[in-house]
Amino acid sequence: MALDWQHYPADLTYDELFAADGKPRAAAAALITYLQGKTQDELEQHRIAAELAIRVMGISFTVYTEGQNVDRAWPFDVIPRVIDSREWAHTAEGLRQRARALNHFIADIYADQRILKAGVVPPEVLADSVNFRPQCVGHRPPGDLWAHICGSDLVRDDSGTLYVLEDNLRVPSGVSYMVENRMISKRVFPELFKAINILPVDDYATQLFETLADLSPRQGDDPTIVLLTPGIYNSAYFEHAWLAQQMGIELVVGPDLYVDTDDCLYMRTVQGATRVDVVYRRVDDLFIDPEVFREDSMLGVHGLMRAWLKGNVAIANAPGAGVADDKVIYSYVPDMIKYYLGEEAKLPNVPSFRCMNRKECDHVLANLDSLVVKPANESGGYGMLIGPRATAEERTQFAELIRANPRNYMAQPTLSLSTAPILMADGSVEPRHLDLRPFILSRAGHEEVTMGGLTRVAMVRGSLVVNSSQGGGAKDTWVVDTGGKA
Repeated sequence: MALDWQHYPADLTYDELFAADGKPRAAAAALITYLQGKTQDELEQHRIAAELAIRVMGISFTVYTEGQNVDRAWPFDVIPRVIDSREWAHTAEGLRQRARALNHFIADIYADQRILKAGVVPPEVLADSVNFRPQCVGHRPPGDLWAHICGSDLVRDDSGTLYVLEDNLRVPSGVSYMVENRMISKRVFPELFKAINILPVDDYATQLFETLADLSPRQGDDPTIVLLTPGIYNSAYFEHAWLAQQMGIELVVGPDLYVDTDDCLYMRTVQGATRVDVVYRRVDDLFIDPEVFREDSMLGVHGLMRAWLKGNVAIANAPGAGVADDKVIYSYVPDMIKYYLGEEAKLPNVPSFRCMNRKECDHVLANLDSLVVKPANESGGYGMLIGPRATAEERTQFAELIRANPRNYMAQPTLSLSTAPILMADGSVEPRHLDLRPFILSRAGHEEVTMGGLTRVAMVRGSLVVNSSQGGGAKDTWVVDTGGKA
């Protein structure tokens, strides 16, 4: 029996594959034609093939539950999300613009703080920032670049407008799954990659290596680059190991490294000590150096900050970059773009209310049943309130949290996120909400944006929570060159 697409409810919200009239969008037309020619049994075989590929490739993620680490197979939906290359060209330019402004902001905050003196960003925002690092004030990393890797989350509303939901600048994760999703799709739909001009994402590891190599303080030499991981129990360890392997660099934990009396960083190897030029760190600021930050940290390296401040080693992302990874500071990014670049933002923020502003806070407290309220520095979907889905008791408790610490909260309207079809276990298709995390690599004078990104999808009907740690899944993201066809 052929798969029934006739009753797919694409008109309920903006759908990524179907227009409101039920016809496929131009970039998705070839994919939909292919899928409509498949029976339920044939598509079920594709789903099984994807699950087998995930097991064979060992793609997993770690969930912390009941005090234990549980490794789970990567939840993958075989029907890809499709984006027209013309739309993506505009989106990518907006992401480059955003990354430039964010790097200007971080460099300014640790130097002259002109944006605060100009009143564009209130000084109290910085004063209460949990990610501002006084130890970084006055330091200038190569090229004044602080955030070399950024993952900005994008969402589309029911009108089709694409918004930036947040920026991830501390230790942005998920890029390995973007590439692995593509590898799975190629195994499942090899014929489609011959018939459709799908732009590649496979070169990310090469681009990342080149970005890191550019940072080496010993230009002209073959740089020694390491990836510093918290270890095997970290939820993103699969990605750490995958990236190190793809780039051909060493995967290390804190005890593998030491800073010598020359204030240079070295790696212990069986051949002896090897000087390290660049650290791609996947460890939070507060744990990277017990000499400067948390004394009880077993994850970092004594003296690493000293070596970095003296310019003997590069760290990506730089310590202190997380000052811009704050959902309240996020609300000022369009102002940063105008202040530093003299341009209007090419990609809009989701309209936001800052609870530190009394009038806006009153509005939030009066409308908790219709807003999404987020703490400034949580991630993974934790610690937030989705007002329309919360109980009266939950909203009351959250109101008390806001009143106790208004700087720590901001709120946004509950968007009707765009959908895309997922393949159900019974062979039917249903719409699910999704978001998108592209990755931006910043080098001196230029930024590289991935062709698409990691599409995360809420696997539960009606849910807006796409995080894998809370039941979400993923899709491959196809940026398709339609050759100018409308």
